[in-house]
Amino acid sequence: MLTKKQHELLMFIHERIQETGVSPSFDEMKEALDLASKSGIHRLITALEERGFIRRLAHRARALEVTRMPDEATPVRGRGVFRPEVVDGGRPVAVTPANDTRELPLLGKIAAGTPIAAIQHERERYPVPESMLGSGDHYMLEIEGDSMIEAGILNGDLVVIKRGDTANSGEIVVALVEGEEATLKRLRKKGGSIALEPANRAYETRIFGPDQVEVQGKLVGLIRRYH
Repeated sequence: MLTKKQHELLMFIHERIQETGVSPSFDEMKEALDLASKSGIHRLITALEERGFIRRLAHRARALEVTRMPDEATPVRGRGVFRPEVVDGGRPVAVTPANDTRELPLLGKIAAGTPIAAIQHERERYPVPESMLGSGDHYMLEIEGDSMIEAGILNGDLVVIKRGDTANSGEIVVALVEGEEATLKRLRKKGGSIALEPANRAYETRIFGPDQVEVQGKLVGLIRRYH
Protein backbone atom coordinates (compact mmCIF):
# COMPACT_ATOMS: atom_id res chain seq x y z
CA MET A 1 0.00 0.00 0.00
CA LEU A 2 1.48 3.34 -1.05
CA THR A 3 1.09 6.60 0.77
CA LYS A 4 -0.58 9.47 -1.09
CA LYS A 5 2.75 11.20 -1.81
CA GLN A 6 4.41 7.95 -2.93
CA HIS A 7 1.50 7.32 -5.32
CA GLU A 8 1.65 10.89 -6.66
CA LEU A 9 5.38 10.65 -7.30
CA LEU A 10 5.14 7.24 -8.97
CA MET A 11 2.41 8.46 -11.32
CA PHE A 12 4.34 11.65 -12.11
CA ILE A 13 7.51 9.68 -12.95
CA HIS A 14 5.54 7.19 -15.06
CA GLU A 15 3.69 9.91 -16.98
CA ARG A 16 6.85 11.95 -17.63
CA ILE A 17 8.70 8.88 -18.95
CA GLN A 18 5.72 8.06 -21.20
CA GLU A 19 5.73 11.65 -22.49
CA THR A 20 9.45 12.41 -22.90
CA GLY A 21 11.27 9.09 -22.66
CA VAL A 22 13.30 10.21 -19.62
CA SER A 23 12.49 10.46 -15.95
CA PRO A 24 11.93 13.92 -14.44
CA SER A 25 14.62 15.78 -12.52
CA PHE A 26 14.54 16.07 -8.75
CA ASP A 27 13.61 19.75 -9.09
CA GLU A 28 10.66 18.84 -11.32
CA MET A 29 9.53 16.17 -8.87
CA LYS A 30 9.85 18.58 -5.95
CA GLU A 31 7.75 21.20 -7.74
CA ALA A 32 5.13 18.70 -8.89
CA LEU A 33 4.57 17.43 -5.34
CA ASP A 34 4.82 20.89 -3.71
CA LEU A 35 7.65 19.77 -1.43
CA ALA A 36 10.02 22.23 0.23
CA SER A 37 13.23 20.30 -0.40
CA LYS A 38 14.76 17.52 -2.47
CA SER A 39 15.36 15.41 0.64
CA GLY A 40 11.66 14.55 0.68
CA ILE A 41 11.92 13.33 -2.92
CA HIS A 42 14.94 11.18 -2.01
CA ARG A 43 12.94 9.54 0.78
CA LEU A 44 9.96 8.88 -1.50
CA ILE A 45 12.13 7.40 -4.25
CA THR A 46 13.87 5.14 -1.75
CA ALA A 47 10.50 3.96 -0.44
CA LEU A 48 9.22 3.26 -3.97
CA GLU A 49 12.43 1.41 -4.82
CA GLU A 50 12.20 -0.71 -1.67
CA ARG A 51 8.60 -1.62 -2.55
CA GLY A 52 9.59 -2.68 -6.06
CA PHE A 53 7.77 0.06 -8.00
CA ILE A 54 10.84 1.75 -9.47
CA ARG A 55 14.46 0.89 -10.19
CA ARG A 56 17.48 3.15 -10.45
CA LEU A 57 19.56 2.51 -13.56
CA ALA A 58 23.31 2.60 -12.92
CA HIS A 59 25.72 4.98 -14.68
CA ARG A 60 22.96 7.17 -16.13
CA ALA A 61 21.81 10.60 -15.02
CA ARG A 62 18.13 11.03 -14.12
CA ALA A 63 17.70 7.30 -14.72
CA LEU A 64 14.63 5.84 -13.07
CA GLU A 65 12.56 3.00 -14.46
CA VAL A 66 9.01 2.20 -13.38
CA THR A 67 8.89 -1.56 -12.88
CA ARG A 68 5.26 -1.92 -11.85
CA MET A 69 2.17 0.15 -11.18
CA PRO A 70 -0.15 0.04 -8.16
CA ASP A 71 -3.38 -1.92 -8.56
CA GLU A 72 -5.50 1.23 -8.24
CA ALA A 73 -3.79 2.98 -11.16
CA THR A 74 -6.15 2.82 -14.14
CA PRO A 75 -4.76 4.69 -17.15
CA VAL A 76 -7.19 6.00 -19.79
CA ARG A 77 -6.60 5.23 -23.43
CA GLY A 78 -5.15 8.00 -25.52
CA ARG A 79 -1.97 9.98 -26.03
CA GLY A 80 -0.47 12.42 -23.58
CA VAL A 81 0.39 12.66 -19.92
CA PHE A 82 -2.94 13.12 -18.16
CA ARG A 83 -4.69 9.99 -16.92
CA PRO A 84 -8.01 11.17 -15.45
CA GLU A 85 -9.07 9.85 -12.09
CA VAL A 86 -12.74 9.61 -13.02
CA VAL A 87 -15.30 9.93 -10.27
CA ASP A 88 -18.84 8.96 -11.16
CA GLY A 89 -20.81 12.07 -10.27
CA GLY A 90 -24.17 10.41 -10.87
CA ARG A 91 -24.04 7.80 -8.12
CA PRO A 92 -23.63 8.34 -4.36
CA VAL A 93 -20.53 6.76 -2.83
CA ALA A 94 -21.84 5.52 0.51
CA VAL A 95 -18.47 4.33 1.80
CA THR A 96 -16.82 7.75 1.58
CA PRO A 97 -17.04 9.72 4.85
CA ALA A 98 -18.07 13.36 4.57
CA ASN A 99 -14.75 14.54 6.01
CA ASP A 100 -12.90 12.88 3.11
CA THR A 101 -14.41 15.29 0.60
CA ARG A 102 -14.07 19.00 -0.04
CA GLU A 103 -16.67 21.21 -1.71
CA LEU A 104 -15.30 23.05 -4.74
CA PRO A 105 -16.93 25.87 -6.72
CA LEU A 106 -18.02 25.18 -10.30
CA LEU A 107 -17.08 28.39 -12.10
CA GLY A 108 -18.76 27.77 -15.45
CA LYS A 109 -17.95 26.20 -18.78
CA ILE A 110 -14.65 26.12 -20.61
CA ALA A 111 -14.16 25.07 -24.20
CA ALA A 112 -11.89 22.15 -24.91
CA GLY A 113 -12.21 23.11 -28.58
CA THR A 114 -12.61 26.71 -29.70
CA PRO A 115 -11.86 29.13 -26.83
CA ILE A 116 -14.80 30.90 -25.21
CA ALA A 117 -15.23 33.84 -22.85
CA ALA A 118 -13.06 33.78 -19.74
CA ILE A 119 -14.07 31.84 -16.64
CA GLN A 120 -17.37 32.92 -15.11
CA HIS A 121 -18.46 33.34 -11.50
CA GLU A 122 -19.42 30.44 -9.23
CA ARG A 123 -22.53 28.52 -10.33
CA GLU A 124 -22.73 25.80 -7.69
CA ARG A 125 -20.50 23.59 -5.53
CA TYR A 126 -19.58 19.90 -5.76
CA PRO A 127 -18.02 17.52 -3.20
CA VAL A 128 -14.69 16.18 -4.46
CA PRO A 129 -12.57 13.42 -2.83
CA GLU A 130 -9.64 14.81 -0.87
CA SER A 131 -7.44 12.11 -2.43
CA MET A 132 -7.79 13.90 -5.77
CA LEU A 133 -6.78 17.30 -4.46
CA GLY A 134 -3.81 17.61 -2.17
CA SER A 135 -2.67 21.05 -1.09
CA GLY A 136 -3.56 24.36 -2.72
CA ASP A 137 -6.65 26.16 -3.98
CA HIS A 138 -8.89 24.31 -6.43
CA TYR A 139 -11.94 24.97 -8.58
CA MET A 140 -14.00 23.15 -11.20
CA LEU A 141 -15.05 23.83 -14.78
CA GLU A 142 -17.47 22.07 -17.13
CA ILE A 143 -15.96 20.95 -20.44
CA GLU A 144 -17.63 22.10 -23.64
CA GLY A 145 -16.26 20.60 -26.84
CA ASP A 146 -14.27 17.58 -27.96
CA SER A 147 -10.71 18.73 -28.57
CA MET A 148 -9.30 16.86 -25.53
CA ILE A 149 -11.02 13.51 -26.09
CA GLU A 150 -7.75 11.65 -26.76
CA ALA A 151 -6.68 12.61 -23.23
CA GLY A 152 -9.88 11.07 -21.88
CA ILE A 153 -11.62 14.44 -21.35
CA LEU A 154 -15.13 14.44 -22.83
CA ASN A 155 -17.83 17.01 -23.49
CA GLY A 156 -19.81 17.56 -20.27
CA ASP A 157 -17.06 16.33 -17.93
CA LEU A 158 -16.24 18.38 -14.84
CA VAL A 159 -12.52 19.03 -14.54
CA VAL A 160 -10.78 19.81 -11.26
CA ILE A 161 -8.17 22.57 -11.56
CA LYS A 162 -5.44 23.47 -9.09
CA ARG A 163 -5.13 27.24 -9.16
CA GLY A 164 -1.72 28.59 -10.15
CA ASP A 165 0.11 30.69 -12.72
CA THR A 166 2.93 28.32 -13.70
CA ALA A 167 3.08 24.95 -15.44
CA ASN A 168 5.64 22.59 -16.91
CA SER A 169 5.74 21.86 -20.60
CA GLY A 170 3.41 18.94 -21.33
CA GLU A 171 0.89 19.65 -18.57
CA ILE A 172 -2.79 20.29 -19.27
CA VAL A 173 -3.73 23.77 -18.14
CA VAL A 174 -6.45 26.37 -18.12
CA ALA A 175 -4.95 29.09 -20.30
CA LEU A 176 -6.22 32.65 -20.64
CA VAL A 177 -5.45 33.83 -24.17
CA GLU A 178 -4.78 37.54 -24.63
CA GLY A 179 -6.70 38.30 -21.44
CA GLU A 180 -10.08 37.39 -22.95
CA GLU A 181 -10.49 33.73 -23.85
CA ALA A 182 -10.14 30.71 -21.57
CA THR A 183 -9.34 27.26 -22.93
CA LEU A 184 -8.21 23.86 -21.65
CA LYS A 185 -5.17 22.61 -23.56
CA ARG A 186 -1.82 20.91 -23.16
CA LEU A 187 0.87 23.55 -22.80
CA ARG A 188 4.13 23.24 -24.71
CA LYS A 189 7.05 25.61 -24.32
CA LYS A 190 8.97 25.98 -27.58
CA GLY A 191 11.81 28.47 -27.32
CA GLY A 192 10.22 31.87 -26.78
CA SER A 193 6.78 30.67 -27.82
CA ILE A 194 3.87 28.97 -26.07
CA ALA A 195 1.92 26.24 -27.88
CA LEU A 196 -1.60 25.26 -26.80
CA GLU A 197 -2.01 21.70 -28.05
CA PRO A 198 -5.34 19.83 -28.37
CA ALA A 199 -5.75 16.09 -27.84
CA ASN A 200 -7.82 15.59 -30.98
CA ARG A 201 -6.31 15.25 -34.44
CA ALA A 202 -9.18 17.29 -35.87
CA TYR A 203 -7.85 20.44 -34.19
CA GLU A 204 -4.65 22.39 -34.80
CA THR A 205 -2.08 23.46 -32.24
CA ARG A 206 -2.08 27.23 -31.71
CA ILE A 207 1.17 29.14 -31.15
CA PHE A 208 1.40 32.34 -29.09
CA GLY A 209 4.02 34.68 -27.71
CA PRO A 210 4.80 34.28 -23.99
CA ASP A 211 2.98 37.53 -23.17
CA GLN A 212 -0.24 36.33 -24.86
CA VAL A 213 -0.93 33.32 -22.60
CA GLU A 214 -1.55 33.31 -18.85
CA VAL A 215 -1.79 30.02 -16.98
CA GLN A 216 -4.79 30.00 -14.64
CA GLY A 217 -4.32 26.52 -13.20
CA LYS A 218 -3.37 22.89 -13.87
CA LEU A 219 -5.63 19.90 -14.39
CA VAL A 220 -5.55 17.46 -11.45
CA GLY A 221 -8.74 15.42 -11.76
CA LEU A 222 -12.01 14.78 -13.54
CA ILE A 223 -15.59 13.97 -12.54
CA ARG A 224 -17.92 12.36 -15.06
CA ARG A 225 -21.67 12.53 -14.67
CA TYR A 226 -23.86 9.79 -16.16
CA HIS A 227 -27.43 10.79 -17.03
